[in-house]
Parts: sequence; structure tokens; C-alpha cells
Amino acid sequence: MTLLGFGLCLLGALLVLVAAWGVVRLPDALSRQHAATKAGTLALAVFVLGVAVLRAEPAWIGRLALLLVLLLVTLPLASHALARAATRESGAFENRAAKGDETRGG
Repeated sequence: MTLLGFGLCLLGALLVLVAAWGVVRLPDALSRQHAATKAGTLALAVFVLGVAVLRAEPAWIGRLALLLVLLLVTLPLASHALARAATRESGAFENRAAKGDETRGG
């Protein structure tokens, strides 16, 4: 079980590294935010699962489950709010409407 726990923690750390690389390398704010949110959420979930395997005590499991639920609820909401703000600030919706693109979501 120890090997599995350390393996999951290592995988989570590698996924955080991938998320950080995406933030550095992607061209625009929305793409960078997408990389940070999606890969970061997955990385934290895998890392928390690894810690849960390593610390298989009820007190730890409860705390880690609460942490994971909070992360899974707040990270996508924060990401959505930031994406809306970035889109409004950049005027992407107005630019698409001016070009005749009526398929904008929202």
C-alpha cells in the first residue's frame, strides 16, 4: 500500500508540473487558465488519494475527503468567474458579434 500511495503522490506531483508547464507555455489567458484548472484539479485529487492510501486512518480520510470536495467545488467556480471576467475584459463577445457570429454561448 505504501508503494501505491507514493506512486499516486508522485503522479499528482507530475500532473501539477504539467499544469505549471501549460500556464507558462500556452498563448492566451483562457488557455493558461484552462490548463491550470483542469490539470491542477486532477493533480490535487490524485495527490489527495495518494495521501489517503498512505494514511488510512478515519480522521485523515475524513479531512482529505472534505479537502477534495472543497477543491472540486471551488476550483471550477473560480475558473469560470475568471474566464468570464477575462472574456468581458477582452471584448471577445463583442468582436464575434461584430463579425456576424451568432453562435456565441452565454
